[in-house]
Amino acid sequence: MEITVDKHTANQASIKIKLIEADYQPKVDAKLKDYAKKAVIRGFRPGKAPITMVKSMYGVSLLVEEINTLLGESLNNHLKEQTFKVLGEPLPVEKGEESIDWKNQKDFEFEYKIGFVETIEVKLDQTIKGVKYSIKVDQKLIDETVDNLTSQYGESTNPEVSEATDFIYGDLKSTATVFSKTTSVDTTKLSKKLAGKFIGLSKEAIVEFDAKEVKKDEWTAGFGLSDEEADAAKGGYTLAVKNINRKSKAELNQEFFDKIFGPDQVKSKKEFEEKVKETLQGSYDRESKVYTEEELKKLIVEKTNLSLPDAFLKEWLIKANEGKVTETEVEAEYPLYAKQLSWSLISNQVAKEHAIQAEHADVIEKTKEMIREQFASSGLGAQMESSMDLFVDNYLKGNEGQNYMNLMTSVQNEKVLALIQEKIKMTDKNLSIDEFKELLDK
Repeated sequence: MEITVDKHTANQASIKIKLIEADYQPKVDAKLKDYAKKAVIRGFRPGKAPITMVKSMYGVSLLVEEINTLLGESLNNHLKEQTFKVLGEPLPVEKGEESIDWKNQKDFEFEYKIGFVETIEVKLDQTIKGVKYSIKVDQKLIDETVDNLTSQYGESTNPEVSEATDFIYGDLKSTATVFSKTTSVDTTKLSKKLAGKFIGLSKEAIVEFDAKEVKKDEWTAGFGLSDEEADAAKGGYTLAVKNINRKSKAELNQEFFDKIFGPDQVKSKKEFEEKVKETLQGSYDRESKVYTEEELKKLIVEKTNLSLPDAFLKEWLIKANEGKVTETEVEAEYPLYAKQLSWSLISNQVAKEHAIQAEHADVIEKTKEMIREQFASSGLGAQMESSMDLFVDNYLKGNEGQNYMNLMTSVQNEKVLALIQEKIKMTDKNLSIDEFKELLDK
């Protein structure tokens, strides 16, 4: 057997494998003899058919099977010996009109395309500058959250006459087209001028207005139309009122406190606001941590500047997905895929260089944290903790064990990112909620 590697670019190569009869024939003959002992062929007792007949009937299929096995093993073993990192899977090179004569041919040559990265050098020192973002929960956000919660958990009534901020349920119709829809109008999502048309209404009242008075986001958020319906809106409209819904705010009492945080978790307005602040801060701490880490990934990927075999990877993605994705779809999604692949390669290299690995105990603790977050506002803390081992075991065994592997990767990534923050120059940056939202919108 002869295997040669031809690197024709910095990150793509072809591999040729030449086989002669001595490479495969002994194993093919052994398989034929073994098969002949078991073969059931009409006119012969089991295992008594002539070897020549067995070869005539099954020789080609056994030859193809053995050569494919030999190719797979040889290719994988050869690639493992290389210093470069192979990406994706080798792709067979199609020979066009050339075909293999399996019955008569003795020597074979196969060719594969591969994509790889030669070396991954990750620079981590104080010349690289990162940012650690922190979000501070202020009193304004606490007040807004309390206001939203009291509105959300308030009692609903159906008054006879509508007021500002009411929901108006009715039949929306276009006077210019055949469009009609039963909907609930959220007057808080309308402009002050337009919302005024829905004040002082009683059941069976008819409201008239023109599409020009309504912005697209008011159509979707206020009138409940789809984007397509909003785009098509024109001319005059009427809303025939069928009902009015009003939500009064909940009182800040023990019943309300228990609904939000569970029985007897807080017992006063002050404790309630402190608990709201603690919950919000915990949530924004997690968000700012995720944002900081994602920005760090972008920074290190940019600084490392890996040269990926883009053309090869796009071809491999199309073939690996077996017709489930088009070339256009791969082109559109490839930039994100390339960034994720680059980070994965970099993270693994850093982990290797610094002996970082996720331990089983780390995965268990990470799973517990995730489950606690999911149950944080349920009021079932004590019951959950008593059954935590069962929750953890069920989750990690789920998805055919993939959940466990995903969390292993997540834990390793966290350790790598923690190391990166130690090695490079990090600057703290405090943000208000609004400033953070502006960052996310960019």
